[in-house]
Amino acid sequence: MSYTNLLYFLVVIFALTTDNAPDHPALPPLFALSLLVLVYGAYSYLCRKVFAQGGGSRTYFARERFLSVTAVAVFVASLHGLDLKYYLHPLALGGRLPVLENLGGLGLFFGYLSLMWIHARKPYQEVFQRSHTHLSFIAANIRANLPIVLPWLLITLLFDLLALLSIPGLQQLLDSPWGDVALFAVFVLFLLFFFPPLVRLLWRCMPLPAGPLRTRMEQFCQNQGFSAEILLWPLFEGQVLTAGVMGIIPRLRYLLVTPALLKALTWDELSAVLAHEIGHVKKKHLVLYIFLILGFSLFAGAVAKPLPFFILDSEWFYQLIGWLEVSPETVLAILLALPVLVLMILYFRYLFGYFIRNFERQADLHVFSVLGDSRALISSFEKIAVLGGNIREQKSWHHFGIGERIDFLHACERDQGAIRRHDRKVWISLLVYFVMVAGIAGGLGRSDFREIPVNAEIRYIEAMLAHKVQQGTADGLLFLLLGDLLQEKKMEARAIAAYEAALRLKPENPDIYNNLAWLLATAQDPSLRDPARAVALARKAVGLKKSGYILDTLAVALWQNGSFEAALAAERRALEIDPDNAEYYRGQLRKMGQEAGGKGEP
Repeated sequence: MSYTNLLYFLVVIFALTTDNAPDHPALPPLFALSLLVLVYGAYSYLCRKVFAQGGGSRTYFARERFLSVTAVAVFVASLHGLDLKYYLHPLALGGRLPVLENLGGLGLFFGYLSLMWIHARKPYQEVFQRSHTHLSFIAANIRANLPIVLPWLLITLLFDLLALLSIPGLQQLLDSPWGDVALFAVFVLFLLFFFPPLVRLLWRCMPLPAGPLRTRMEQFCQNQGFSAEILLWPLFEGQVLTAGVMGIIPRLRYLLVTPALLKALTWDELSAVLAHEIGHVKKKHLVLYIFLILGFSLFAGAVAKPLPFFILDSEWFYQLIGWLEVSPETVLAILLALPVLVLMILYFRYLFGYFIRNFERQADLHVFSVLGDSRALISSFEKIAVLGGNIREQKSWHHFGIGERIDFLHACERDQGAIRRHDRKVWISLLVYFVMVAGIAGGLGRSDFREIPVNAEIRYIEAMLAHKVQQGTADGLLFLLLGDLLQEKKMEARAIAAYEAALRLKPENPDIYNNLAWLLATAQDPSLRDPARAVALARKAVGLKKSGYILDTLAVALWQNGSFEAALAAERRALEIDPDNAEYYRGQLRKMGQEAGGKGEP
């Protein structure tokens, strides 16, 4: 599994999980579908041009990387630009299984990759001397990448199914702080018990045939107190010179070796490579990888939790909405997702990359403990560099370049104190990392981001509705609800403006007339009161709907306008038709009666 491919799929998964299906697509469906077909066609054309000329394995891999990055960029752009989640949303079965919606999106991304693999097949066959049909080549590449996405898909499916079961107390547990612990536990259990056999099956790894070499390798591992099943790894037709180890539990641990590596190395060189892989296990790197991957969620939470409060309370956000003329929901979604996406790329490329590079170096240094020196490992590296296409000076963000690794081993041969210093550097770095994680976890636990400030929330709603008016998709009921919220928060002038907008969109809605009439009759700011208009609006509301609460509004408006007898008559009528709220109406009559010298007693 390539660490670079891991980055690609992390970006795609992030884009899928942070994007939401809009109520209505920005583009007509047929037009959006036509554009999507054109995008696929343009990407296919690019793939054909890129792979048109020959080259060796380094050229092949460089072209594949370029086209993979392009596929990620094109997929994310089409996901948002063409509102693909709108068309994928029915797969979620009414929102009950969101994992199916995201699985559909993942299928679209694999569609881009499949176009790349179709055009890469011929150069691949020339480089690796292996015949494939289009389908077999696509299937092989999908199998190679599935281990990256399967943990996410399977765990998401599990939690979707648990939510569907509505087990008493379960959803409450998942929504509580213990829910993250439960998710972590499920993830770890999956990695421990299911992931290694699943990868073995997908990658079609087979046990190393019985014979002297296998016996010798097994004896070497036993001498190191190391247990694992030795498998042949058919990576790129088995022609890549590499090895690996996976699995934390000894009974489910596999030592992977490509046939090309076994063929190229002498026994001393091979034993040095085995010592390197054993070093990963002895230094607990496989366990630490889990914590480093999951640690990102805490860093993401540290950024994502305060973001809505910062954005919605910032003047530049509303200026940006006006300048872009894009819906506030879209702008907010992008502004919430983009920093976390950038953080994810930086975290895995640099922080995670820092640790895995130094873990590799630590595993290299384990040969000193096993063999006494690093000459055999250096010899194997030199051979791999030549046979791999003269890649000695090629840099690597996740393993250090082969030349860098050889130079460091030579330095340690001259001064073996460098081995202890490197170990100390790794453990100090891990200590700093876990202190940071603990600090972030504690800070998030103490921070209260449960409620967005009222002014920021209301301003966002107003901006959202203003955009809907501009687009001709506004709903008067939304303005009615906004007016009610503004009136509740004593923002009376803005509440009147919201009710006026609602009235223009829903001129036959009695509640809009009623609520506006009430505000014009009872506003705390005397300059906003308009009793005469309040009476006219309330009469209109009564004409549309004869309800007790609307007659009460009419009574209050008449009273404020000086029509006392008419007000009392309206209040008595409210009492007659709405006896369930008789106590309230009697209170209103007593209040009016006291103000008018006792005339209002029922």
